[in-house]
Amino acid sequence: MSETLTAEQPQQRWHPFNRTAFRFAFVYLLLYNLPFPFNVFPYLDKVAEPYNGLWNWIVPRLGRAVFHREVATAFNGSGDRMFDYLLVACLLLIALVITLIWTFLDRKRLSYPTLFRWLNVYVRFSLGTAMIGYGAFKVISSQFAAPTLDRLMQPFGDSSPMGLLWTFMGASEPYTMFVGAAEMIAGILLFPRKTATLGALMSIGVLSNVVALNFSYDVPVKLYSSHLLAMAVFLVLPEARRLANFFVLNRPAESVPVQPLFRRPVLHRVSVVLASLFLISVMSMTLYQSYDQRQFLAQRSPLYGVWEVEEFNVGQASPRWWRVIFDSPRRMAVQTASDPHQRFMSELDQEKHTLTIRKREDPSWNTVLTYEQVSPEVVTLTGTLNGSEMTARLRRSGERKFLLTDRGFHWINEFPFNR
Repeated sequence: MSETLTAEQPQQRWHPFNRTAFRFAFVYLLLYNLPFPFNVFPYLDKVAEPYNGLWNWIVPRLGRAVFHREVATAFNGSGDRMFDYLLVACLLLIALVITLIWTFLDRKRLSYPTLFRWLNVYVRFSLGTAMIGYGAFKVISSQFAAPTLDRLMQPFGDSSPMGLLWTFMGASEPYTMFVGAAEMIAGILLFPRKTATLGALMSIGVLSNVVALNFSYDVPVKLYSSHLLAMAVFLVLPEARRLANFFVLNRPAESVPVQPLFRRPVLHRVSVVLASLFLISVMSMTLYQSYDQRQFLAQRSPLYGVWEVEEFNVGQASPRWWRVIFDSPRRMAVQTASDPHQRFMSELDQEKHTLTIRKREDPSWNTVLTYEQVSPEVVTLTGTLNGSEMTARLRRSGERKFLLTDRGFHWINEFPFNR
C-alpha cells in the first residue's frame, strides 16, 4: 500500500463550481458514512451508538412534523424504510446548509487538495470495506444459500421477485462465488492508492449490476447500493479526463504524482502499516462471519422433510392443511388449498415434545402444539389453532428430487434443456 512521496505542489485554482461541489460532497459523504470505521468491528460499535441514536431521535420527529405519520426506527433487514429515506433527506438538507455557510465563510480559498486526499482515503476505505463484506458473504455462500426445501416446494408463480432472485443466485454456488470474488477483488484494490482507480472502476461495473438487480427485483437495499455506486463514481471523477484519453480518445494518459497524507516519512510508514492491518482484519472478520452464518444456515430440523397430512381436524376458522414442510430448526411451511405456501417461524422442543409456531409477518401470533413421533415416518400434532382444537396426522413423503438442484452441469447438450 505504499504511495509515491512527492514534494507539495503549488496550490491550484479550482473552478468555483468544483469548490462548491467538493464542499457538499465532503459534508454529505462524511455524514452518510459515519460512524465508519467504528461500526466495523465488534465492541467498537458501542462508540457508534450515540451517532445512530441522534438520528433515531431526529428522524421520527421529522416524520411526525412534516408527514404526520409515525416512523419506526427498529431495523428489520430493509434498507428502504421510510426512516431511511427521511434520513437521506436530512443528510442532504444539512449538507446543503453547511455548504452554503462554508462557501460564504471560505470563499477566498482556491482549492482543497489536502482535504480532498483525506476524503478520498475515507471513501475508499468505507467503500472497500463494504465491497469486501458483500463479497465474503458470497465467496463463502451464505448470503445466497442453496434453495431451502420449503422454497423448492413453493409454486414458482407464488415467489416474490426478491425470492426469485435469491433462488436464482443460490441455485448456482459457482456463479455466486464468482460474483463474490469480483466484489472482494474490487474492494481490496481500493485500499492501495496505486490501484484505487482500478478498484473504483471495477466497483462501478459490479455495483451497476447490483443496483439494477435491486431495482428490478424490488430488493430493499436500493438506497444503500445506489450510494455505494455513487461513491465509486466519486472516486473515478478526478481521473475522468485521463480515462477518457486512454479508453476513448486514443490519447496519451499522463501520470499523476501522488501527494502523501503526511510530510514526515515515519508517519507515512505507520499509516501504511495501519491500513494494511485494517484490510487484513476486515477480510478475516467478514470471511469468518460468512463461514459462521453458513454453518448456522446448514442446520436442519429433527423433522426435516416433506410431510403429507393424512388426517386434519380443526374448526372452521382455519383452512385444512394438506402438506407440512420442515426445513431449518427455526422455520416451517404449510401448504393449504387456499394458500400453497405459508411460512412460519418455528421452535421444536424435543424434550417437551412441543412445536411453537409464529407468523413471520405477525410475531404476536403464536400457538404451541404437542407433537408425537409415532414412527420415523409418522408424526401427530395436537393443540389449539386460531382458537379451535386441532389434531393432525402427518406421514413423511419419500425423498424429493428437484430438477433445479439435481440437473447439474453438462459440457455437451445436444438439445437445449429448458423446462
